[in-house]
Amino acid sequence: MRALTYDGPFRVKVRKKPDPRIEHPQDGIVRVTAAGICGSDLHLLHGLVPDTRIGQTFGHEIVGVVEELGPEATGLSVGDRVMLPFPIFCGSCFYCQRGLTSSCENTNPATDATSGVYGYGHLTGGYDGGQAEYVRAPFIAVDAEKIPDDLDDLTALPLTDALATGYFGAEMCNLKGGETVVVFGAGPVGLFAMRSLWLMGAGRVVAVDHVDYRLEFARRWAGVETLNFADADIITTIKGMTDDRGADASIDAVGLEAAGSGAHRATGILGKLEAGSPVAFNWCVHGTRKGGTISVVGVYGPPYAAFDFGTAMNKQQTIRTGQCPVKRYMPHLLEHIRAGRIDPKPVFTHRLPLDDAPAGYRTFAQKRDGCIKVALFPDGRTVH
Repeated sequence: MRALTYDGPFRVKVRKKPDPRIEHPQDGIVRVTAAGICGSDLHLLHGLVPDTRIGQTFGHEIVGVVEELGPEATGLSVGDRVMLPFPIFCGSCFYCQRGLTSSCENTNPATDATSGVYGYGHLTGGYDGGQAEYVRAPFIAVDAEKIPDDLDDLTALPLTDALATGYFGAEMCNLKGGETVVVFGAGPVGLFAMRSLWLMGAGRVVAVDHVDYRLEFARRWAGVETLNFADADIITTIKGMTDDRGADASIDAVGLEAAGSGAHRATGILGKLEAGSPVAFNWCVHGTRKGGTISVVGVYGPPYAAFDFGTAMNKQQTIRTGQCPVKRYMPHLLEHIRAGRIDPKPVFTHRLPLDDAPAGYRTFAQKRDGCIKVALFPDGRTVH
């Protein structure tokens, strides 16, 4: 099959790889009809995720058609259209039984850091991802969600990660109604968080970024106020908008490659002396009022990073974080989509055949050509 492969930092290429096969009785094989490039894929591309090995296929946002099922994969049929949550989970372990499917202990037993994840290096189990013609789906009968007949691929695709993660980030703000929330990062997850905040009763939503076209997209698509941190001292500006207290809640939708501090980027991104740049998180701490809530859905690595935890502690802030347990949110988000409250398709500004994936990565990473998010199609068609 054709599949995107990792050739080392900043290098990916579409190559021929062996077709995946059933390895466990609960496995399935899915023919991929669409796959997304996620912002966290860029951390892999840039060599920032430990134990990402040459030859691995990326891609954890996957929709497709069931081609083959193991003998114990019951409840699905060959030919079913499915969307695959990015966390791979067994459904029966201690954590899965408590709804914490992104902490499954059976799909990534080598570490307690996270569950297995499609296409995210051996730190998350070493599973190949879905930026390919086919993907092996472990525990497919419990993991996969059928795509309703009235949903097309590009509407379903964000449910596998970006939309669910943005909703999860907004939910962790624990809004009561009327709050001011600042969202750091106007990429896909941040944008979905902004739309979700309105659904949860926010009174004011402010997006922070430094890329003008992303801020313009946030104003137009999410209906939020925007701040460009390249134009002003961001914390002073936020406090000036909030009676000098700070926002009631904030969301870090950026993670370890945050811009805004040359020193942190040098030590975290270039020197790898800490687990990426903690700038977005620290801005959340300083830009959120005392007693406020910080929600972190931007990806960070497990090693140490220079978070300003002392200030957060002294400000009595609540910090909530985690990888999204996607499966929990899929039915509810389908209701929002059907009711017309969220239309996720417009975030896919770039739709490319799989063979053009390396160019798609470059455009997305360099924030060129108005790129918000890239969808890849193994069948070569770009109209879905």
